[in-house]
Amino acid sequence: MLERFRQFWTNVWSPLADFLLRRGVTPDQVTIVGTLGVAFGALFFFPRGELFWGVIFITVFVFSDLIDGYMARQSGTASKWGAFLDSTLDRVGDAAIFGGLAIYYVSVHAEADLGSTRTYFYLSLACLVLGSITSYARAKAESLGMTAKGGIAERADRLVAILVLTGFNGLLGWNFLTEIMLWILAVASLITVFQRMMIVHRQAVLDPEL
Repeated sequence: MLERFRQFWTNVWSPLADFLLRRGVTPDQVTIVGTLGVAFGALFFFPRGELFWGVIFITVFVFSDLIDGYMARQSGTASKWGAFLDSTLDRVGDAAIFGGLAIYYVSVHAEADLGSTRTYFYLSLACLVLGSITSYARAKAESLGMTAKGGIAERADRLVAILVLTGFNGLLGWNFLTEIMLWILAVASLITVFQRMMIVHRQAVLDPEL
């Protein structure tokens, strides 16, 4: 759903991307720095309970996912290696965000109700794992000559949803915002996995030679 805004944000950040290109910065360098920023923000701020500042810090770097692609196209350096690096490090960033939330629930909430703490720790891990499976399903389908894009919870949707609600949680102190979103994303990610499996199954049935 949120993929429709990709071009808008690409246009917003294109002046910065052009500036970096003129300074000799490569798309791969932007990809790596962006991932390191997201991972640091999630794993440093979230476990300390500083959710709002964690989200702000992550947001500064998360747009690197748009900037590096634009830079590669503009410079004519788009390559399979760049696509592989970008996709692989996306998984690292996503894992850091949900991993940071998992640590948050077993550190900051250590004195809270144990049952509730475990629930949201497990939900954070479920979102992490199911998000990776969703991405793997698409990648594997494409390696077999098929497509598996789609579903109710694509990566951009999951990322924006959890960051926005967690940011408001940190700002207002309303823990239920993150907790509700973890439930939604866990269920939506599971559904998306099955949706992508069905997409691939239909293609395989229609064309067994694939």
